[in-house]
Amino acid sequence: MRRVRRAKVLGWRWRSNPLRRRSDVVEAWIVLAAWTAATAGAVAAGMVGAQAAQRVVNEDRAGRRPVPAVVVKTVAGSGRDVVTGVRFDRVLATVRWSDGKGTVRTGTVDVKPTAKPGSGVQAWTDGRGHLVSAPVNAGEAATRVVLAGGGVGLATGLTVLGGGRLVRLRVQRRATERWGAEWERVEREWGHRTG
Repeated sequence: MRRVRRAKVLGWRWRSNPLRRRSDVVEAWIVLAAWTAATAGAVAAGMVGAQAAQRVVNEDRAGRRPVPAVVVKTVAGSGRDVVTGVRFDRVLATVRWSDGKGTVRTGTVDVKPTAKPGSGVQAWTDGRGHLVSAPVNAGEAATRVVLAGGGVGLATGLTVLGGGRLVRLRVQRRATERWGAEWERVEREWGHRTG
């Protein structure tokens, strides 16, 4: 069996051709408009998403304050996974610190496994004096911003392309219906059926 090779001709919908239908030109404009809108929309939405993520990261980092704390005791068994036996690079410890008003507080934070009771560590608190995790570093913050911007941009671009595809399918369906109606009219004019 011979394989049939189709020749791809770029821009065939734009060229003058006696077989070109009006719907072919409309489809070409829809594809061009969809890709242009998707590209521009993805870039704009990605930038807005990245700026929003950057604001969230900055607010999160600004709301955390370092406080000196003293390790009271480490939580037993927190340095090794019970099931796999893997050692962690951080362990849970109970620490004591003094807030800005002179009140002594205690809480649980992650510390290095080498921290012993009585040693000083740095803990992080929020605006109300409650313990929170350490803020993200610059590399993690940049990764979050890039992922948020890229995700929003990609979602926007795909949504616009999906909408363009739906419009194009509707144009194709209407062209096929018109072609079928015209074929029935021509077939009646011929006055006979073959086969």
